Amino acid sequence: MQKRRSVIALTAAMLLAPVAGQAYAQGDTAKLAASVTIHRDEYGVPHVIARTDAGAAFGFAYAQAEDNFWRVEENYIRALGRASEVYGDTAFKGDVLNRTLDISTLARRDYSRLDVRTRALCDAFAAGLNLYITRHRSEPRLLQHVEPWYPLAFIRYLYYQNGFANDRALSGATSAIVRTAYESSERDEARNFGSNGWVVGPSRSVSGHPLLLINPHLPFFGTGQVYEGHVISDEGWNFTGYSRFGFPLPYVGHNADLGWVSTDNAADMADVYTEDVDSSGTSYRYGSKRRRIIERADSIRIAVGSGFEVRRIKVRSTHHGPIVAMIGGRSLALRMAKTESSGWLPEWYAMTRARTLVEFKRAMAPLDMLFGNVMYADRAGNTFYIYNGAVPRRDERFDWTKPVDGGNPATEWSGYHSMNELPQLTNPATGWMQNCNTTPFLLTSSGNPDSSKYPSYMVREGDNPRGRASRALLAQPKQFTFEEWSHLAFDTRAFSADSMLALLFRIGLAPNASAAESGALDEMRRWDRRATVHSVATTLYATTRELIPQRVTATDSVTPRTALRLAINSLVQRFGTWQVPWGDVNRLQRRDEARNEPFNDERPSVAVPGMNGADGAIFTFYARRAPDQQRNYGTSGATYVSVVEFAPEVRARSIHVFGASGDPRSAHFADQSPLYAGGEFKPAWFTRREVLAHATRSYHPGS
Repeated sequence: MQKRRSVIALTAAMLLAPVAGQAYAQGDTAKLAASVTIHRDEYGVPHVIARTDAGAAFGFAYAQAEDNFWRVEENYIRALGRASEVYGDTAFKGDVLNRTLDISTLARRDYSRLDVRTRALCDAFAAGLNLYITRHRSEPRLLQHVEPWYPLAFIRYLYYQNGFANDRALSGATSAIVRTAYESSERDEARNFGSNGWVVGPSRSVSGHPLLLINPHLPFFGTGQVYEGHVISDEGWNFTGYSRFGFPLPYVGHNADLGWVSTDNAADMADVYTEDVDSSGTSYRYGSKRRRIIERADSIRIAVGSGFEVRRIKVRSTHHGPIVAMIGGRSLALRMAKTESSGWLPEWYAMTRARTLVEFKRAMAPLDMLFGNVMYADRAGNTFYIYNGAVPRRDERFDWTKPVDGGNPATEWSGYHSMNELPQLTNPATGWMQNCNTTPFLLTSSGNPDSSKYPSYMVREGDNPRGRASRALLAQPKQFTFEEWSHLAFDTRAFSADSMLALLFRIGLAPNASAAESGALDEMRRWDRRATVHSVATTLYATTRELIPQRVTATDSVTPRTALRLAINSLVQRFGTWQVPWGDVNRLQRRDEARNEPFNDERPSVAVPGMNGADGAIFTFYARRAPDQQRNYGTSGATYVSVVEFAPEVRARSIHVFGASGDPRSAHFADQSPLYAGGEFKPAWFTRREVLAHATRSYHPGS
């Protein structure tokens, strides 16, 4: 019976969608739009209900465009390597890196290899964006039409160009192309990636149902920011969670039966090869022979005044990958895992449609979702973790943390480790697991995966303050209610403060310490280690800690004693006093990205108790001082937070750092920020009954 239903659903999808790869004609788009309804709840979150999965993707695209077309287009412009056409020479190096990685060509190839259903999602998503463009011709700055392979280009841009090429692969190498390209685009917005992922099984839940915490720490601005959405179709797709602007589906969250969170891991999935290229630049050594360099020409249009100039570039590659830099007279070729695959999207789609742990594992088995600690729970009572990664098999004789000799055939990869060969854990006896970008060998208090069973190059992570804080909270000998679980998601205890303040109290103050230093030390002695917007001690601790090296002893040049004095002086210079409540320093303000609006103390903002991840507080909030302003403003950290209980009817709450809309004129531009700052959630309506009962506005796309 199940097989028959699947065949009927697939047939319906094929009847309702045009042939994959063809553009939607005007009549097709109109029919599709009429079959889709977008329901907005009181916070403006879109719940898209459609006859088919493709229809849901169509409506999801239209909702994204309504809320932030500027950001969708921006993401695609950068993903296509065309930012120079908008921003001129300042974006040129980023576009060079994009063309070097050949992202558009690979994305087109990805699209051509997609299965029928996933391709239909891309076709419909592009059609939804194009419908919006036809209704709002004045909004696009560059892209007057969206192709269905654009989402695949953006996925590759986000994870290959802004991931491997910038952060992972070139350790120890000087790369003018890569380093400068990243700095010229969005390094400030993209720093401090991380996430918290927790789960408890039935034995640790008062209700007897598993609980899941989804808490990604991502940029509040730029290409990496997240968008909340919900898709429902008559084909049985019902998934809610977060996405990125330009992705055709929410890809982290939950359905009626299961859910997951993914926290970044450092699985080693990219390597740099030194290539011995001859003086003519046409060949390179490989073993006892030479191979020809692959060379292709490309051109980049650059905005200049009221027109454009065309700058031609040459991209060279070896069989390992594109040559991205030079070091010590040798060319560096970058090899990245799974560049030959069909991309992440089919795997995400299958994961969102899975109904059991077996189906979920089957969906993940291709390992095309290149990295991430995946923490899972389901209605059947299972909890599961995997150190997900497309990890190449390597010869352990070589130091893979550094560039290796590309001319030595022994440095070639030998396929990829299978899913069964990755660190993982199912239903631990402790009843709980956590991963906060930490090692998979410290998931819980006992029964962790055995590190000796895995190759040395597979896992690079150690521990961090958020991981230690999470284990301390989850290891409590108690069962959690859903209310307690919700409260823990915004816990502000600074676990790192215990060790640093103990050292400071032991060292004490210098004999000639000022009254301010003595008063500040007394303030911190009375502190309960919890950050609040009214706490002066939180300000003193956070400001002091930032000035101290990570590993500190009493003999270091910057000791806690000197750091405290410097912190006091800094606060007095900025605010006229060292007695500054944390909420006066630590603020949340949404900038209008379309206008490149800077942070400004004169504009409205919200006081936030969250702290830097190094402080060990679960409520992670990274802020930096705005130029020419007194206050610090959040740029990354907890972005979309969700708590889920997998009861017979799933129960969930969520909150976004700002709101659903990127338009400053919208009521939903920053309407969730006060709740977020107060550690409160909004309802996350899931069933059709709930969605219809709480919709404040319902309409067809384009109507």
